[in-house]
Amino acid sequence: MTAIQASNDDVGAALPQQKADYLPIILPFALALIAFPFVGSWSTWATLTIAGLAMGMMIFAMASGLTLVFGLMDVMNFGHGAFVSVGAYLALVAFAPMAGLAHTNALGPGIVSLLPPIALAMVGSAAAGYVFERLLVRPVYGQHLKQILITMGGLIVAEQLLYASFGPQINPLIRPEAFHGSINVLGAAIEKYRILAVVVGVIVFVGLQLMLTRTRIGLLIRAGVENKEMVEALGYRIRRLFVGVFMAGSGLAGLGGLMWAFNQEQAHASMGQEMMVLTFIVIIIGGLGSVGGCFIGAILAALLDNYAAFLMPKAALVSTILLMVVVLLWRPRGLYAVTSR
Repeated sequence: MTAIQASNDDVGAALPQQKADYLPIILPFALALIAFPFVGSWSTWATLTIAGLAMGMMIFAMASGLTLVFGLMDVMNFGHGAFVSVGAYLALVAFAPMAGLAHTNALGPGIVSLLPPIALAMVGSAAAGYVFERLLVRPVYGQHLKQILITMGGLIVAEQLLYASFGPQINPLIRPEAFHGSINVLGAAIEKYRILAVVVGVIVFVGLQLMLTRTRIGLLIRAGVENKEMVEALGYRIRRLFVGVFMAGSGLAGLGGLMWAFNQEQAHASMGQEMMVLTFIVIIIGGLGSVGGCFIGAILAALLDNYAAFLMPKAALVSTILLMVVVLLWRPRGLYAVTSR
């Protein structure tokens, strides 16, 4: 057995052996079934459900990187919303030259017109995350109060820089013509863009799961979430892993910002800050460090918000908070907690 194989075996041995827990997976299906008789109409229920899934996928894109940052780095990054706004504005810049393709109804050109904005939003947000980690986060590792203060300050500074660069006005970001309108599915009107959002969210989730469970870097990340001291003892540079995870989380936040901006068809500097509370709620519901828990938590929160907004609009204002309270009373560390913090 080679030294590398031995190291990999040691890292694998450090990972917790968890029993399969399928109960949280059932929750979104149970919520949708419970809501159906209250909504009454199949077409309305289907429209609300798909809209909730689409919203959940966008929230997941914003929150998935942050849950890894929390779990692996133990960093309370209250500036994560800055990368959401950065992604939206970079999409605005990259989408402008694609106007010719975006104005056609064909699906192919519509998808092609989104590729440059997606690439620039993710790469640019990841680069911004690198600078943010180096300048602000690195000096305050292990100091939670200072992390909260300095990352919130970083969020405010980032917002002001965006205002200075793009102006205080709300900037329109009209989605490609191919993703306007809706399609009829068994009598239910489903918006085309929401279908795209669901597809992108599933791709992100599957990609993250494959990376975490099928690659060496994923093995190290999962081991680092559980016991970073053991990973360091095996000779791996955990600091470099920290930076890479932080950049990846920032890039995913940029993707989420792009998706949300196209959903709202506008971009403004404070949009990331507006999504932060919901993002943190989703992470807490899912469990710190758990991508799967974050995915289920995002779907649960979005579905409940949509159903509540239709049935009891005033209750929708507190629905996600009530969901978090109920989940924490049931499982104090979230649906799929993978850390002891």
